[in-house]
Amino acid sequence: MYFELMASMMCANYANLEKEIKELEDGSIDSFHIDIMDGRYVPNYAMSLNDLKYIASVAKKPLDVHLMVEHPNNTIALFTNALRTGDTIYIHPEAEYHPAATLQKIIAAGLVPGIAINPGTSVETVMEMLRIVKKVLVMTVNPGNAGQMFMPYVGKKITKLLALKDEMQFELYWDGACTADKILEYAPKGVDGFVLGTSLLFGKGKPYGEILQEIRDLRF
Repeated sequence: MYFELMASMMCANYANLEKEIKELEDGSIDSFHIDIMDGRYVPNYAMSLNDLKYIASVAKKPLDVHLMVEHPNNTIALFTNALRTGDTIYIHPEAEYHPAATLQKIIAAGLVPGIAINPGTSVETVMEMLRIVKKVLVMTVNPGNAGQMFMPYVGKKITKLLALKDEMQFELYWDGACTADKILEYAPKGVDGFVLGTSLLFGKGKPYGEILQEIRDLRF
């Protein structure tokens, strides 16, 4: 069974970021997940534009950029200009007056448009945007910090989105508290990929390639 694995780079060891990127790529990671936080939309600061530019300059695999910022339309060019054709940008619909306009700018830049859906955001409120985007990132924890607990009620939202993904032609991704049991449950149901952070990938004292192979060898 094929599903994508994305490394949450806010959890990486910044003492030697180039080495981290190379070891993840050698271990067959599918993409690098970049969390940008402005301290306003979420109560935390995470990766910076310069972090994004550096990873884009070193990494060979695609980047998935998750903008947790207020009014991304005001600064979207800073991010589209830093990325390569085929990279992804997710925005939060609640963070923008006219999110569809921001998504159109992402598309015009040759990037993949996506939305991120918070635990408290209903599928019904983003229904029209599902016709525009190519990727939907479901937050299974409140955005802003690593290491949080999974919110079980999000499972019902994932079920709703899985029922829509073929008709609306989007891919569905899991972000937050991703453990092996969640992959075992939701990959067979049709979730296309999983963002890996401290729950499964980072800080485990084992080579990334070994961990990633163990995930791909899970018995479904």
